[in-house]
Amino acid sequence: MSSSFTPKREDKFAFGLWTIGHLGTDPFGTATRPPIYPADFVRKLGELNVWGVSFHDDDLLPYKSTLAEQDKIKKDFRKALDDSGVVVSMSTTNLFSHPVFKDGAFTSNDPQVRKYAIQKVLNALDVGAEFGAPTAVFWGGREGVEAAGSKYPLDALERYREALNYFIGYIKDKGYKMRMALEPKPNEPRGDTFLPTIGHMMAFIETLEDPSMVGINPEVAHETMAGLSFYQGVAQAIWQKKLFHIDLNDQKIGRYDQDLRFGSEGIKDNFFLVRMLEKTGYSGPKHFDSRPYRNEHGDGIWEFAKNSMRNYLALAEKARAYDADPDVQAAHKVSGHDTLAQPTIGGYSSDSADKLKQEVFDADKLAERSYFNERLDQLAIDHILGLK
Repeated sequence: MSSSFTPKREDKFAFGLWTIGHLGTDPFGTATRPPIYPADFVRKLGELNVWGVSFHDDDLLPYKSTLAEQDKIKKDFRKALDDSGVVVSMSTTNLFSHPVFKDGAFTSNDPQVRKYAIQKVLNALDVGAEFGAPTAVFWGGREGVEAAGSKYPLDALERYREALNYFIGYIKDKGYKMRMALEPKPNEPRGDTFLPTIGHMMAFIETLEDPSMVGINPEVAHETMAGLSFYQGVAQAIWQKKLFHIDLNDQKIGRYDQDLRFGSEGIKDNFFLVRMLEKTGYSGPKHFDSRPYRNEHGDGIWEFAKNSMRNYLALAEKARAYDADPDVQAAHKVSGHDTLAQPTIGGYSSDSADKLKQEVFDADKLAERSYFNERLDQLAIDHILGLK
């Protein structure tokens, strides 16, 4: 393995307790491997030179655990963090596992369930803040419907907004150094999920009381499930300065949420995604929200973690070689690639509009131009395949 593919803390790779620690359950089968104690998980991440760990509230502090049990878990977790140098990169709230959320959390038709969900988030925010989590992620896995007539969607969106505005107020009131990131997903477990894509989430954020505190946490698998390009979605999030966190995994189009190892399926989209994250200087966590194969056990699950990071670093190296390639630079020039960064006409003025209307364009002549996309696409493939 190239030394350049060995992770460093400054790479800011992170894993959730529920990722490598997943028990191997699926809708048709029970656990295939034992749980990992949170402190032990952190220590193993430290051995692999991983920067961060994330958790749901129930991952760290099991449902119905006693205060004494929780105190011991938190004490052990803190010591493991201090000993290993691993930091808490993100915290989130489990609003999907317990049957109480079968009709939704913030958008349940039962007001008492909605209040319980909000209370659960407040407690989770406290725990996240206790461990220095800079971001609180919200995945609305149960916010949606199977029966279209069961919820009036305008009311559901209002209840969703009410809850998030409440959390904005709570974070400010407590003085927590924490932002919120919303995670979209089109379906599963609900048949149709509210705010299903990156675009839906970013539009919704602008309706909140303080949009500056809220960004997105997009996931490869979730956009890909809907047949969308994750690369293009993340590009818009970066452009709008809303990429607060990112979940890296992989997915086959049209399948259930697979949470495959990053770089194992959509290689070209992942190549351009990594290139963009590196070129734009994205400084947030590179969080792997993925799970080892159900038939892996022991060392195999940690190989999964190492290969996730290795694939990212390998794609980053290939992206640097691609950008440095004189053939790519020449192809960019003849395609007009670099002129897109230049303003077309600038801001509006009456004089500029009058001048523009006087210009003469020969559309037939302009249409004769070739943009050499075949050349550019093959150059990317050449680099990905190691042909250059």
